Amino acid sequence: MNNVFELLQAADLVALQQRRDGETRLGESLQFLNPLLPLQDALQAAVAAGARYALIGIPEDLGPRANFGNGGAELGFQAFLSRFINLQHNETIKPQQFVLIGQVPCQDLMLQGRELQSNNPDQLELLRQLCSQLDHRVLQAVTPVFAAGLIPIVIGGGHNNALPLLQALATTSGSAVDAINLDPHCDFRLLEGRHSGNGFSYAHRAGWLRRYFVVGLHEQKNSQTALTQMRQAGVGFCSYQQIYQRRDLSLAQAIDRALAFVDSTPSVPLGIELDTDAISNMPVSAMTNTGVSVSDAEYYVYRLAKQPQVRYLHLAEAAPAMHPQGVKAGLSEAGQVLSALVLAFVAAHSQ
Repeated sequence: MNNVFELLQAADLVALQQRRDGETRLGESLQFLNPLLPLQDALQAAVAAGARYALIGIPEDLGPRANFGNGGAELGFQAFLSRFINLQHNETIKPQQFVLIGQVPCQDLMLQGRELQSNNPDQLELLRQLCSQLDHRVLQAVTPVFAAGLIPIVIGGGHNNALPLLQALATTSGSAVDAINLDPHCDFRLLEGRHSGNGFSYAHRAGWLRRYFVVGLHEQKNSQTALTQMRQAGVGFCSYQQIYQRRDLSLAQAIDRALAFVDSTPSVPLGIELDTDAISNMPVSAMTNTGVSVSDAEYYVYRLAKQPQVRYLHLAEAAPAMHPQGVKAGLSEAGQVLSALVLAFVAAHSQ
């Protein structure tokens, strides 16, 4: 096994698991990779045993901090795991569909960036260099997962990780791919060095991103420069104000527009992006009270997951440490929301 992942095994979940007589939890029934096999062989073995979805964590906050944001996104995957593995294994779900791979190694990069401040130009440049190094690690990790035919469910870290996901999918598919993103921010900002706000603009410039649509873009949270770049690149969006303030269209209609925009073409792979900044009161790096509800976010994921060309789910920016009641409350709340979104994805996609 190579070192592109920090693998998780059943023994690693024991401290997080809750047990009760007469009940079986998801964490007791998930698949894990065989650490004795080369990565590609281990992935193929999981597929042969019924795995369809690969759970992958990215424990970093370099991207948001390099975008002048707050830290804390490194705990997103931990929050998800602590909740997800304790859900009930019953007739409504098949946990053998999941292979829990583990995390992309980030600890050394996080240590290098721990004391760097974005308000210092030299240190900001170093943060963005670390983010670029992280791009390469994520690319190396998820490319063999795509190649094995698994659907990555990537959780944690900043929205910067959309770039290597799109690159890996485009590379393994042999063509540019599409993405639909639920996000108050377009993340199509200037190519000024890597951070969480320009993953899609970098992917578009490189030719990995064919069509891109943002659902719920906030009209006052995006610069004119970014909006102009989107227009020049042919990016589509429906704004938060259109859906929730002016009621020009429903969320369902906005999703219809997004799918029409990417043509719903089965031959072009589609990535589902969701920045949890979009969800009201979610503990994130840019917490908001003017976002979508959890149920609307679940509906967004559910609707898109029904598309046959969907090849990944990316849940970014959850930052449990930003919860006003502290990390413990943040881990609990973020874990519940992230688990609900994953279940919504699988409920639709597995059909």
